[in-house]
Amino acid sequence: MPGTLSALSASVAANPRILQAKPSVNLFLVRYMRKFNVRKVGGHLILHSHLPPLNSRAYARFVDEHLLGGSPGPSHAQVGLTNACPQRCVYCYNRDRSGRRMDTPAILRTVEALRKMGVVWLGLTGGEPLLNKDIAAIIRHASEDCAVKLFTTGCGLTPALASDLKAAGLYSVCVSLDHWEAEVHDRGRGYPGAFREALRAVETFKAAGLDTGVSAVLSKEMIRSGLTEAFLDFLQSLEVDEAWLSEAKPSVQAFWKEDLVITEAERDLLAETQDRWNKRGRMTVNYLGHFESGRHFGCNAGTKMIYVDAFGEVSPCVFAPMTFGNVHDAPVEDIWSRMRAEFSPASACFTNANFRLFPKYSAGRMPIPPEDSVALVREAPFTPPGKFVRLVNGRRRDKS
Repeated sequence: MPGTLSALSASVAANPRILQAKPSVNLFLVRYMRKFNVRKVGGHLILHSHLPPLNSRAYARFVDEHLLGGSPGPSHAQVGLTNACPQRCVYCYNRDRSGRRMDTPAILRTVEALRKMGVVWLGLTGGEPLLNKDIAAIIRHASEDCAVKLFTTGCGLTPALASDLKAAGLYSVCVSLDHWEAEVHDRGRGYPGAFREALRAVETFKAAGLDTGVSAVLSKEMIRSGLTEAFLDFLQSLEVDEAWLSEAKPSVQAFWKEDLVITEAERDLLAETQDRWNKRGRMTVNYLGHFESGRHFGCNAGTKMIYVDAFGEVSPCVFAPMTFGNVHDAPVEDIWSRMRAEFSPASACFTNANFRLFPKYSAGRMPIPPEDSVALVREAPFTPPGKFVRLVNGRRRDKS
């Protein structure tokens, strides 16, 4: 595991134009990177899996197009490859979505458009994305200058498929695992054997030489009971490269309840837990609330993040149960422009901050249709942007 300073030097050597950024921006990046232990996997220098490898063409594009070029397009995107999934997770952000599924040509057109718009990090999700028989071809299409990460339950994985995905250019994978007890994980996933499938997938991806992490959705009970540490101990015993953590988000109606949404103090506790674990220098802990806090990058839903679900609906992020249009009906570039005009970067998760508005505008429809999504966003208050956005832009871009 390379030291942070040597990794930073390698990053600068690969992307010398980063020195043209404001000194305050580079200082921010140095301080942020020091919160992690850079991993070297397959030639990639990986800070954590929510950013492209520091020595990759994707990271060079991030520097040129977003950090220096001021691109109005998204830097991060997630695309649903299928809505099919054998599991029925209680908190799944896709469970109530439906429509006409994108076929492979539509997915490839969407991915290509997103790359041209500025996307440098692409998350592949579902449903269960491994059930899309063309997943390797999709990864190959995107991975030349875009960092591609896979989110999977592990269902359907074989050693041959894992090798094919790596050969296609996949750089990181997160296997869903929410608890160290099989019966608890299986119950939350609505699928007997989900725990066993996840552990098998972790070993298979590791054997293929991929950067392998666990994507964990922490329940409020786990957080409040102080069990996060025990869970991290378990994940470390699996020898995964990264624990990618998020709390259960109020993305579906069953979670539109105050007592199920964690508090700011609980969010801070998870961020502190991340920093403390990363000082140990073994498994990387990467809590989404740390990344999107006002002290760091903030929430960039609809301004630097975009989600296209398996049916072509375009949302500001996977956790926001809203659509601003469908790629079957309009170019994703046009939908993005309309959506971006309504959003501002913020220092708090849009969904966590505004889920109370979802019942008003959904009327039982999921995702919330475009005209009602616009009305919802216009009613939603926006906190100031995160520190990184303030440093790069110099001022806040208010909603128009």
